[in-house]
Amino acid sequence: MKAAVLNNAEDLRIMDLEMPRAGEGEIIMKVKSALTCGTDVKTFRRGHPTIPFGGNKTAFGHEGSGVVYEVGRGVDKFKVGDRIAAHNTAPCHSCYSCQVGDYSMCDDLRQMRGTWAEYVKIPASLVRETIFKIPDTMSHKQAALLEPLSCAVYGVDLSDIKLGDLVVVNGCGPIGLMMLKCAKLKGATVIACDFTDLRLETAKKLGADMTVDLKDVDNQVEAVRELTPYGRGVDVAIEATGVPEVWEKNMLMARKGGMVMEFGGCKPGTTITVDTKLLHYSQLTIKGVYHTTPKHVGMAFELIKRGEFPEELMINKSFKLDKALDALLSHAKGEVIKNEIVID
Repeated sequence: MKAAVLNNAEDLRIMDLEMPRAGEGEIIMKVKSALTCGTDVKTFRRGHPTIPFGGNKTAFGHEGSGVVYEVGRGVDKFKVGDRIAAHNTAPCHSCYSCQVGDYSMCDDLRQMRGTWAEYVKIPASLVRETIFKIPDTMSHKQAALLEPLSCAVYGVDLSDIKLGDLVVVNGCGPIGLMMLKCAKLKGATVIACDFTDLRLETAKKLGADMTVDLKDVDNQVEAVRELTPYGRGVDVAIEATGVPEVWEKNMLMARKGGMVMEFGGCKPGTTITVDTKLLHYSQLTIKGVYHTTPKHVGMAFELIKRGEFPEELMINKSFKLDKALDALLSHAKGEVIKNEIVID
C-alpha cells in the first residue's frame, strides 16, 4: 500500500508499505479522509515524545475516517463496508491511572498510528471503545474531526466553565477554535486571541464575542484584561498554542480565584516561571491537560453529528496522498485551519 512515512525530522516520504492484516478483535480501515494538525507539524519539525519516527515501516498521521475493509476474529460490532470515524487511542483499563479513572494518563495507552496511508490497522481496544459508525448524513471529512475535537471537549470539561463565565482562548488553531465553540455551548462569553486573519475570522463564525488581533496590540495581557469588567480578568483562561511564553501570559489573564488551563504541548525541556505571589494571593487554579478519554470521544462524536463544527470552517484545502508534504507545510505556514488528505 501507499503511505506517507516520517522517517526522521523533516523527512516525510511516500513509500510502499506492507498491507496490514486484522488480528483477533482488530479491524483494517480503508482510509478515505485524513487530516493535518499542529501535533503533526511539531512532530515533523522536531519529533514527539509519544510518536516514534516511522523508520521506513510506519505511516504518519493519526486523524482519519474510512470504511471497514477487513475484520478480525471475534469482531461483531462492525462489518466490512461500514463507514467509520476512528479515534486514535484507548486506555488499557489495567494500570493505576486507569484504576483511579484518569484515562488520559494511562501508562499503556493503546494507539492507532498511520492514517496517512491507504489502509490502517485499528487495535482491538479501540474497536471496543472509540470507533463509531457514521450516519449517511456525515461526510468522511467531517468524521475525521473526531480525534482533535475529543481533546478539545476534554479540556473544556476539565476547565469547569459555567453558564455566564468570561473565557479567553489564546491561540485559534484547530484545538483553540474547537475549545472556543465548546465554551460557547456551555454558555460562556469568549475572547479569542490570535495574529492570523483566517483564524480570527473563523473564531467569529464559531461564536467568539470579542477578538484580539495580536498584530495590533503591544501587550496581550492588558488587551484581554481591558475587555473584562473593571479589568478584573477572565474566569477561565485557556492556552492552546504550545508556546511557553503564552503559558505565562495565560496565567496573568485570569481573575482572582480563576482557572488557568494550559493545554498546548510545549517542546520537551522548556520551562515556565510562575509568580508565587500571584499564584498564592490570587488563589489561582493552574491545570495542565493532556489528550482525552473514551467518554469525551463519545461526547465529541455527538457534537459532530449535531453539526456544531462545519467542515467548511474547520478544513480548508484537500490534497491527494502523494501531496501529503504539501498539505503539512501549508498547515505549518498558518494558511489554513486544517488540511485534508484524500485517499482514494
